[in-house]
Amino acid sequence: MPSYLDPNLKVFSLNSNPELSKEIAQHIGINLGKCSVTTFSDGEIRINIEESVRGCDVYVIQSTSAPVNKHLMELLIMIDALRRASARTINVVLPYYGYARQDRKANAREPITAKLVANLLVTAGTTRVVTIDLHASQIQGFFDIPVDPLLGYPILADYFKSKNLEDIVVVSPDHGGVTRARKMADRLKAPIAIIDKRRPKPNVAEVMNIIGNIEGKTAIIIDDIIDTAGTITLAANALIENGAKKVYACCTHPVLSGPAIERIENSSISELVVTNTIPLPKEKRIDKIVQLSIAPLLAEAIIRIHEKLSVSKLFD
Repeated sequence: MPSYLDPNLKVFSLNSNPELSKEIAQHIGINLGKCSVTTFSDGEIRINIEESVRGCDVYVIQSTSAPVNKHLMELLIMIDALRRASARTINVVLPYYGYARQDRKANAREPITAKLVANLLVTAGTTRVVTIDLHASQIQGFFDIPVDPLLGYPILADYFKSKNLEDIVVVSPDHGGVTRARKMADRLKAPIAIIDKRRPKPNVAEVMNIIGNIEGKTAIIIDDIIDTAGTITLAANALIENGAKKVYACCTHPVLSGPAIERIENSSISELVVTNTIPLPKEKRIDKIVQLSIAPLLAEAIIRIHEKLSVSKLFD
């Protein structure tokens, strides 16, 4: 039942993750704001906000996950609608930030699309962004507005704590994820290992060497995103081949595109633990995958922002 009493706090959901949005609203103690998102016959998106937002602090929940461009366009149109309806603040809650992996020029004549998306969100009228596990933390600097980057690893770590596993080693699937692995290892009081990986082209990975002692241990691979699952399944198989007793894997954002589900099914991974920043359709809910909710974390962050309290205290 709704219990949060400030009528100036409103939460709206678009189409990317309505179940997560409902759960967030329940945790806050409010009803979701009323709006409709439809399409004209030519495919153009039409949004109608069905209640007053004048002078309100509005939070819009939308992951820019597949179909990425549709969900991004929904979000931009919603922001414009809220700005024109005189919302006091427009806070965009992006559990998953699409295009985040295009955060630099790796080759000549490439765009920096993560920056372009940030520009679009700010120009449309966003006053604040709340997101979870940005692919690269420097993406915060692409925005000229406040960004609250929340962390998903404590939720994953607490799940593994509850399993009472023995002889754990936390594994980073590449050099770029070492900081994330170390934070999780500190929470689990475990050592870390690193996979030395080469990526000859996008979505293709080759395991080179394993740095660290994994023999006879229960390995937990942690990443921020699992897309085609090539990296994570190669890493899991290499860990078993090099003496690991058992391999678990976890990530915040289960993109799981293309051959990902088949690869996970046929891999050495005993269990893949993910969060619901991206919803899993029925065909992706296999026995090996456990999905944890980030709704309590996002709800608490929204309340803290609205009440002008520290958000970083959530992770102390």
